[in-house]
Amino acid sequence: MSKANKRIPVTEERWRELHDLKGPGQTWDELIEELVEERKKQRLAEMVREKREEGEFVKVDPDSW
Repeated sequence: MSKANKRIPVTEERWRELHDLKGPGQTWDELIEELVEERKKQRLAEMVREKREEGEFVKVDPDSW
């Protein structure tokens, strides 16, 4: 990992919540990376759900490939 050079101000409450999520031996950078990846997956799932509800998906027959 490259040397950390950014600071992110957080409230005491948020720091405690983050600290509770952080695993033993896990760096803050690793925790934030994990949270970012989880959020990306949530956004993708939300987008897929919205598209399904809007009916914008077309069923594809895999045998036709």
